[in-house]
Amino acid sequence: MPNPPNLLPVRIRGLEIREVPDGYVVYDQSADKLHFLNGTAAFVLESCDGATRADALPALVGAAFALPREPVDEVNACLQRLLAEGLVVESVPPQAGG
Repeated sequence: MPNPPNLLPVRIRGLEIREVPDGYVVYDQSADKLHFLNGTAAFVLESCDGATRADALPALVGAAFALPREPVDEVNACLQRLLAEGLVVESVPPQAGG
């Protein structure tokens, strides 16, 4: 399922992210839960800064990993998983004119 183009994902506060030999370990202090991410998922998580739109993430991943095409479906699936796991939430876009 594609993410809305104006979605501004932001990683939750209090995450501890550590590189390990096979990827990354992310500890969510608020849920007392440990997550294991590959390098691409960790890059997507780090890119969820509340300012970068979800539809810009595939281009960032493609450039960062020198891919021949933007991994739109893969990044959408990754972002959906990060949202489902509670590592990322949708930020509130600023209101126009207000």
